[in-house]
Amino acid sequence: MRIVIYSMLLLLIAIQYPLWLGKGGWLKVYEMERQLELQQAKNSLLSLRNAKLAGDVKDLKDGTRAIEERARVEHGMIKDGEFFVQILPNDKSAANTVDGLKPAIIKQ
Repeated sequence: MRIVIYSMLLLLIAIQYPLWLGKGGWLKVYEMERQLELQQAKNSLLSLRNAKLAGDVKDLKDGTRAIEERARVEHGMIKDGEFFVQILPNDKSAANTVDGLKPAIIKQ
């Protein structure tokens, strides 16, 4: 009788092994679900970035305001009849924080 019980227990363990540790076992499913969640989070961030870039492309294609803004900010360009004025701080301690100042463009 003991042989039957031990053989049944061994058979039960042998059947459970693929369920828990096999190729399609619970541990693999858990790991794949975790990887899926991480990839979905990355995809949502990338889709937000793509939507922002698509908006930028639409603005650049449709109007001149976006092109003008980029030319001013990225290349420091000004229109005819405008003067570029940049005010720097007097004291040396504030001179290190010039990055916080924005140049002003004055129209005539």
